[in-house]
Amino acid sequence: MDALLSLLPPDTLAICFAIALFAGVVKGLVGFAMPLILISGMGSLIDPELALAGLLLPTLISNLWQGFRQGVGAALGSLRAFLPFIAVGGVMLVLSAQMVRVIPPTVMFILIGVPVTLFTLVQLVGWRPRLSEAQRLRAQLVVGGIAGAMGGFSGTWGPPTVLLLVALETPKLDQIRVQGVLYALGSVVLTLAHLGSGVLRWETLPFALFTLPPSLIGMWIGLKLQDRTPQHLFQRATMVVLILAGLNLIRRGVMG
Repeated sequence: MDALLSLLPPDTLAICFAIALFAGVVKGLVGFAMPLILISGMGSLIDPELALAGLLLPTLISNLWQGFRQGVGAALGSLRAFLPFIAVGGVMLVLSAQMVRVIPPTVMFILIGVPVTLFTLVQLVGWRPRLSEAQRLRAQLVVGGIAGAMGGFSGTWGPPTVLLLVALETPKLDQIRVQGVLYALGSVVLTLAHLGSGVLRWETLPFALFTLPPSLIGMWIGLKLQDRTPQHLFQRATMVVLILAGLNLIRRGVMG
């Protein structure tokens, strides 16, 4: 506890706890957006590098939970179907993660905020890209590279991944599982990459552990709500939240 209080005052920790709880609820409802909410919410209060450290463990554990919720066999099937995406995304994630400590925080905020906002807006207005069979491999390679680069910088790769799954017309249940498998693999690589970059170290580990329980409690609540409430209503509400989060990141990037 002393190590944690040496990083942040109690009132800031309480707000971070609430943000992590909310991020978990949204994750349970729609299958993504936890790191987006964590980095935009906590990044408004604390150093962005510490916020990035705080999302690593919640993202890793929640994605493993989501990816394997329907069993190992289903998870392995999703893994085989998206190997090109995983391979390119993993390489780009490792490369971009090493740049976190040399890129100004304002640039990082804009790099995250702009694609998040644009992605959410196109979803809200109803645009749904459609891909032919011949375009699927190319789409996996391109989107995997973009998602990996975003993940290394910010710990979030959900927007381009979800856009690809929508374009591939992936059924809802499969889409949730595929997201979990892809994000889980990315989370493992991201955590290892930031052990190397120095973002996750002994000094930041207490905060990384602090954000884990509320995130998982929130996810459990979100999963229960998902079973009882129409998904599209929650997804639309989530999109509104993500637009606000993206705009907030852009504001911080522009205003410094």
